[in-house]
Amino acid sequence: MIKGIRKKIDGLDQKILKLLNERIKLAIKIGKIKSEKKESIFAPVREKEIVSNLLKRNMGPIPDEFLSDIFQEILNASRSIQKKIKISYFGPEATFTHLAAIEIFGRHAVYIPVKSIKDVFTEIEKDRANYGVVPIENSTEGVVNHTLDMFIESDLKITSEMFLEISHCLLSRENSIDRIKKIYSHPQAIAQTRNWIDKNLKSVKVVEVASTAEAARLAKKEQRTAAVSSIVASRLYGLKIIAKNIEDYKNNFTRFLVIGKKNPPPSGNDKTSIMFTVKDRVGVLHDMLIPFKKYKLNLTKIESRPTKKKAWEYIFFVDFVGHVDNKNVKKALLELEKHCSVLKILGSYPMGE
Repeated sequence: MIKGIRKKIDGLDQKILKLLNERIKLAIKIGKIKSEKKESIFAPVREKEIVSNLLKRNMGPIPDEFLSDIFQEILNASRSIQKKIKISYFGPEATFTHLAAIEIFGRHAVYIPVKSIKDVFTEIEKDRANYGVVPIENSTEGVVNHTLDMFIESDLKITSEMFLEISHCLLSRENSIDRIKKIYSHPQAIAQTRNWIDKNLKSVKVVEVASTAEAARLAKKEQRTAAVSSIVASRLYGLKIIAKNIEDYKNNFTRFLVIGKKNPPPSGNDKTSIMFTVKDRVGVLHDMLIPFKKYKLNLTKIESRPTKKKAWEYIFFVDFVGHVDNKNVKKALLELEKHCSVLKILGSYPMGE
């Protein structure tokens, strides 16, 4: 019985292999055309459309989540065969930003770890990388100010976004939690696990470092230390997992942005990010929000940052649903611009899930 079923599976695997190679051949042709036209190999709108159409036709028994993962890997492989895309990210290896980049571009892209969020932007601006991946906000700790600040000066565009569930582990070369006297981690990771640390390691010294991966590296070198980091970091640095899922809030997600030099076309389910400055006066923020209400544009985020040029002068960052090519968006931005000292469109891109 099993032997007969396995024979059928083998036959289907051969057909799948043949079809995959046929698909790759077509993808290579598209890659050559894109190269001649100097178009981007990474097409988040098209990739999202492919997966979405397949999920609509999925009759099971394979769950949608599994099907999405399978075809995303196929898309990643197709893209990498067309051209090796270079991705800069806030490193080193095994940071959550690195994991997010792999989720977006696959394991076969060329990854360039850099020491700061500013360096991520620089690599793209100097054409040493095609795209960059940066964190923008966490569901429990809020916005990443360093990333917002970079958009003030840079002309790079947001081309895509993704949400990564963040799960922290306590890693160490020690065998027992009782032997831990010091913990290393990134400030955000420490903030996201503060209650757990206070409850389980109240008297332990907590030291902030540049990244969760750097924390793992230090914990590997030093006795009686631990790191708050990822499972991937435990494998990379050869550390034991002392405790899993130590984040204080289980619905802990970080939003990451893909940045590049061009805006993708509309997908039908898009988000636009803008920044603007205004002259201080009574009711100015209220007036700035009127065009969004008038043209029925749903705001998903609004943040403010000091301009650092004049005391009490602020830059506003706004995300809203819609693409810059949509009529209502164009009308709203035209009205908004009349009241702004500066208005800058940071990008229109497919909404992440």
